[in-house]
Amino acid sequence: MKICTITCHDVYNHGASLQAYGLMKYLTNCGHDVEIIDYKPDYLSNHYNLLSIDNSKWARNILTKSIYLVLKIPMRIPELKRKKAFDKFTNEYLKITKSRFASNDEIKKNLPYADAFICGSDQIWNSLHENGKDPAFYLDFVPKGKIKASYAASFATDTISEDYTPFVKESIGKLDCVGIRERSGVEILNKLNIKNAVNVVDPVFLLDKEEWNNIGREEFNEKYILIYDFDNNKLIEKLAVEIARDKGYKIYTINPGKLKFCDRYFKFVGPKTFISLVRHAQIVISNSFHAAVFSIVYEKDFVIVNRTEAINTRMRDLLDDLRLSERLVNENYKLENILRKVEYKESKKILNEKIEFSKNYLKNALSTKVIV
Repeated sequence: MKICTITCHDVYNHGASLQAYGLMKYLTNCGHDVEIIDYKPDYLSNHYNLLSIDNSKWARNILTKSIYLVLKIPMRIPELKRKKAFDKFTNEYLKITKSRFASNDEIKKNLPYADAFICGSDQIWNSLHENGKDPAFYLDFVPKGKIKASYAASFATDTISEDYTPFVKESIGKLDCVGIRERSGVEILNKLNIKNAVNVVDPVFLLDKEEWNNIGREEFNEKYILIYDFDNNKLIEKLAVEIARDKGYKIYTINPGKLKFCDRYFKFVGPKTFISLVRHAQIVISNSFHAAVFSIVYEKDFVIVNRTEAINTRMRDLLDDLRLSERLVNENYKLENILRKVEYKESKKILNEKIEFSKNYLKNALSTKVIV
């Protein structure tokens, strides 16, 4: 079967790239011909633009713009190394449509051929951002007679604004099958009287760790704590420093910024190094959903801290489902509890059942009889 997926596949985020690969590769392993629609609307297309003005007060006139760019461009040029690493991953591992599209209407006018279309995974329905308001991420462009399903789509929040409720209800109501990544997302849709939504796992879990090993091949010759922090979080710093002092581990960070307490910095790396770093870490400390996911794939000791942005249902639901909620910590943590090895026996049993359910969901979704 020919399948097209649509997701935020090219936004220079490790989790976004890897979840896109996970779904594509699993469906390919099942014998399908799979392409990711190269969807790059304006709001997802300004990464690593050397000439962008990110602060409106500097955009008032040519003089202020020039001063701003003279100051910023020298700092931006080294960051292109990170872009290059992500672009290399995309070119090597993701099968993308030949045509690039900038809007829902553009896809409608030049629709890629497919028997089935799948939207997801990741935060494609997060209405705190533009993608959650974009009809393309709800498969609005797909004509009648084609299978339309979501897989592991995420709202990333417990609720959605009343302003977007009618749009979300109407859009998702047109899908043949609805697979949601978090239980909280299923509850959101139940309240909208959409009763066919089911909870499925993130696409990363559809591949076993041997397949991920084929990507994350780099080796590191010392014991380290891995930090992946979106917020410059002081609690993450405190945890890392305490554990490093107790265990004698080095501290590595994969953050684009520079954290002064770390020993090694992997600022300009792509998804392949991200996997390798998680794979070989002694412990992972993060506020990233996919850092938690890959820690679980590799059965690592890990600690998750909430983000300042209100998108923490992802981590909470995942850890609750797998009986790992004690790995989500706050300022009242006890170091001895954090240093206790993660017991994965029960969690892996639960996860394997959820993976099997999710694979059956995809099989059934792709067998849907649609009305022409």
